[in-house]
Amino acid sequence: MISLELYLILAATVFGMGLISVLINRNLILLLISLEVMLSGVNLALVALSHYLQDLRGQVLVLFTIAVAAGSVAVGLSLLVGNFSLRGNIDLSDLSELKEDLPERSDFLASRGVKR
Repeated sequence: MISLELYLILAATVFGMGLISVLINRNLILLLISLEVMLSGVNLALVALSHYLQDLRGQVLVLFTIAVAAGSVAVGLSLLVGNFSLRGNIDLSDLSELKEDLPERSDFLASRGVKR
């Protein structure tokens, strides 16, 4: 049987890989994936500790966090698609400044073929 320490070392390694990826990447899709990898490391530690302590509350918490994470990823990807359709790229450095250089709404809708 695998010991608790090995599970916790694996969880810390997975979390660390996700953290390094968050700090290095400038792409928003890779940033979302890296955050999910970090969350997977935390979930692995919770499941291992829950199994070690013979308590199901940790596993229930992991199921809840997976459900919430799925919803947040869906919202994040929808914002990403909206940003890509307006700006044409998904680089994180372009989102560092809040500026109003977007096209007018009527021009944007006309370019998409929407008629009033």
